[in-house]
Amino acid sequence: MCIAVPGEVIKLFHTEARVKIMGIETIANIQLIDHLKVGEHVLIHAGCAIEKIDKSYYDDLLGIFESMVDGNEKEDG
Repeated sequence: MCIAVPGEVIKLFHTEARVKIMGIETIANIQLIDHLKVGEHVLIHAGCAIEKIDKSYYDDLLGIFESMVDGNEKEDG
């Protein structure tokens, strides 16, 4: 199974962007997405932005991922 994670675009370069994913900044390839702007939200898979998403969907996905992380921490603790 493949998972794409939600991220927020922090800075744009020519073919890449600095993206914040759950508080961690990383670089993602953005060649699959046209007209991306700083502050917009994307889905990241295998180091590539594969889809632009709206803020509401970003918030929903972020909540799901955060609850998954919280659940794993409780099981480990």
